[in-house]
Amino acid sequence: MDTTTGKIQNWMEIDGQPISFTNERSVLEVARNAGIDIPSFCYHSELSAHGACRLCMVEIPGKGITASCTLAPEQGLSVKTNSEAVRAVRKVALELLLANHDMNCPTCPRTGACRLQELARRLGIDHVRYHRITEHHPLDLSNSAIARNPNRCILCGDCVKACHEIQSVGAIDIAFRGVNSRVTPAFGRSLSESDCVYCGQCVRVCPTGALTPRSQVNDVWRALNDPDTFVIAQIAPAVRVALGELFHLKPGPTMTWRIVSALRRMGFDRVFDTAFAADMTAIEESKELLQRLESGSPLPLFTSCCPAWVRFAERYYPEILPHLSSCRSPQQMFGALARQYFEDPASRNHRQLVIVSIMPCTAKKEEARMEKYRRNGRPDIDCVITTGELAEMIRGAGLSIEMLEPGSFDQPMGFKTGAGLIFGHSGGVAEAVLRCLGADREPDAAANREALAQLRNEQPVREIEVKIGGRRLRVAVVHSLSHARRVAELVKTGNAPWDVVEVMACPGGCVNGAGQPANKDIRARETREQALRDLDTFLDLHRPQDNPEVNRFYREIVHARNSIAGRDLLHTHYTPRKRHWSIAEPICDAADPLVRVTVCAGTACHLNGSRNLLRELTDYLRDNHLTGRVRIDATSCMEHCDTGPTVIINGETLHRATLDQVSAIIRAKIEEHREIQACATKN
Repeated sequence: MDTTTGKIQNWMEIDGQPISFTNERSVLEVARNAGIDIPSFCYHSELSAHGACRLCMVEIPGKGITASCTLAPEQGLSVKTNSEAVRAVRKVALELLLANHDMNCPTCPRTGACRLQELARRLGIDHVRYHRITEHHPLDLSNSAIARNPNRCILCGDCVKACHEIQSVGAIDIAFRGVNSRVTPAFGRSLSESDCVYCGQCVRVCPTGALTPRSQVNDVWRALNDPDTFVIAQIAPAVRVALGELFHLKPGPTMTWRIVSALRRMGFDRVFDTAFAADMTAIEESKELLQRLESGSPLPLFTSCCPAWVRFAERYYPEILPHLSSCRSPQQMFGALARQYFEDPASRNHRQLVIVSIMPCTAKKEEARMEKYRRNGRPDIDCVITTGELAEMIRGAGLSIEMLEPGSFDQPMGFKTGAGLIFGHSGGVAEAVLRCLGADREPDAAANREALAQLRNEQPVREIEVKIGGRRLRVAVVHSLSHARRVAELVKTGNAPWDVVEVMACPGGCVNGAGQPANKDIRARETREQALRDLDTFLDLHRPQDNPEVNRFYREIVHARNSIAGRDLLHTHYTPRKRHWSIAEPICDAADPLVRVTVCAGTACHLNGSRNLLRELTDYLRDNHLTGRVRIDATSCMEHCDTGPTVIINGETLHRATLDQVSAIIRAKIEEHREIQACATKN
């Protein structure tokens, strides 16, 4: 027994060395915990294992070669991870992947951080013996946040599992079989036509350059090099605790002051902190919560800082939109306030103003493009670049980040409290709102601090209760949209016990966003979170309403305008976005159909088997020579997501439809038509 954890330890042998294990799921996990890196593509600690890539093969003496990601550890098991036979199998598997891979590596966004490149070097592959047999597919650049290059995909399936298991969205899947297999949205449509919520978790787990953030680096350089443009930047809290990893520094060391210096060297005219706007967001959300508690408005109040969560709610749960806080996200609040602050052309020497956001997130790219965040023909935020894109710009400028002299944020929008900084990790927004309400003040401060500490653990759903001013508040914090779905279902059915719920789409919050350095080690995420908490501790002010510059902005910018204009700077609205589209060409197109069949192909119905039903139904009609009498269309969404697949047959709706049920109704409709025709002929 391990005396530190209380867990029973077992022993196995890896490459001749005795290795202990406790509750690891596989031999691969045991090896990695022991510092032995068995190569793999399709294994990710946050996802289920399915043994697709065959790179993690190991040899069991007397039993042969098997995949370590699906092999359970056993007491006394002996494993070889680097035998001649294992290396030969891995090299063949990797060469086959390379043969069908887009090898234009110098222009790939993942070059230098590509797992495929890394393993090719590690296995000593200097040429590929096989020829390409897959066809070339066009790039999908339809999505404003994510670029998709199918020719770089190695079919590891990580992106599909992330979209299904972590986010429960299912915007992409593996279609077709054998050599024709590929990752694609339903019916071969583009990513922008899918149910994608722009969270980018598929990007985060992709080991190659098949899925990457849509880069705006060239747009930013263009603005910086234009003498008639005044360029300002805002830096999100999570960026500063992850950038160092891209320069081979350990996760977590704060790079804030060197980032500021780098941006100034690149030509930015002002450098501000998104945490300033986060302080204001916490104040606005706390006001809104109090108003709802006093007026009886819908509770719980959901936070609205995460654009992927907001898009998810608009698409899947339009019923709960009245529960979402009307506050803009800190990014958009900053953009609106900055434009007002620099409204006078003299403040920027009459140059055109361009605002650049540096974010850990891909969904922020889409958020900045939304029509509701445009005024006078200009977006509040012009460009959004990720942590990775910032590193690219720093390298492109020839700067050595570790050698830069520290710099400080410009004022007034560079001043923040610790509450604004902790927005970067899951639980931080809720804690900032509770601080604003006085949870850290007497007489209940000690008990409340103990409760707030519970918001900082790694569980996907955390619940606490605090007492503020004689009132008890019930708070929930959730990350990952699959868990947010469970919470939303409770709210939808009126069974939610909470007063306020914080939701972040990415596991762990913004520190683990899709724009951050790719790191499969969950400890990197924990280190980033701890670094933000340390920054909060180092600051003198920890309550957002104590920020003097925020209070000045309220007086001079927000309250100085009429109530509607002032509110518009800080608040927004939401729109139901359930997708409605029809396939341009019907699957079965009878010229004068007796029966019209419409099958829902929305995400929920797709996950419940609507694609299989369409295929089976089409085959049935062809086999029974009924294609001239029946027309089949696919559409999305019929808004019966919990009872799919949903099918409409001549206006009659059928839930949880099966082939037997649909075909029986079709036969009955055709037979009914025959009887009517026979009666008409007889008469």
